[in-house]
Amino acid sequence: MSVSIPHALSVWRRNASMYRRTWKWNILPNFFEPVLYLLSIGVGVGAYITEMSGTSYSAFLAPALVCVAAMNGASFEVTYNIFVRLTFEKAYDAMLTTSIEPDDILAGEVLWAVTRSCIYGACFFIVLCLFGLTPLPFALLALPLIPFAGLLFAAIGIVFSLRIKGIDLFSFYYTLFLTPLFLFSDVFFPLKERLSGPWLWVAEALPLLHPVRLARAAFRGEPSLLLLWDFGYLLVVSTLLLFWARRAVRQRLTN
Repeated sequence: MSVSIPHALSVWRRNASMYRRTWKWNILPNFFEPVLYLLSIGVGVGAYITEMSGTSYSAFLAPALVCVAAMNGASFEVTYNIFVRLTFEKAYDAMLTTSIEPDDILAGEVLWAVTRSCIYGACFFIVLCLFGLTPLPFALLALPLIPFAGLLFAAIGIVFSLRIKGIDLFSFYYTLFLTPLFLFSDVFFPLKERLSGPWLWVAEALPLLHPVRLARAAFRGEPSLLLLWDFGYLLVVSTLLLFWARRAVRQRLTN
């Protein structure tokens, strides 16, 4: 990719300046969703569950919800926000009248989406600290995973946003993609204890499963060779999707 770092940072700064004006309203739904799940399911339902995979249910949920917060932060940025800038505001058309190129726009948007995922993931991590659900120092190893999770879902969301023609189609993305990921990616129950062999192989294709498994291993301080596969999945899938997004953004912005 022929990316100009100063131009990509200009796109990032433009989004950051817009976000500073509305962050109080933007952070409420995206950040507090995992907090509410922690309270209602982790504390509420957890009162009826003795343990889950050798730990309390709240402690089982905690690392997975960090990844959910990162997923939400990146996903909301690269879906509705990008579509509005692309279709209604025509912000990218205005950028292209300068020396900014489509690759710079893509890089700047991805960087900003990763930034938002870090904001939500890190803030939720602080909430977990207040609840006493972050076994230190091992839990700190989960923090470097947040930008990788954000990168993965930024790439997925951008590809989808650049391919659809109407904003109404985002209901399919959230209802038929993100919601099933949330429910069946090792967040609420260990898949290996509930699914048979063939279905476990299907689950390995789910993008949320891999950051969740990495974060849970970090919280517990339990390294394994399987984590290399999880980290490799994050890097390879993100890279492939970004190359796909590069082709899509050039088609949308130059045709």
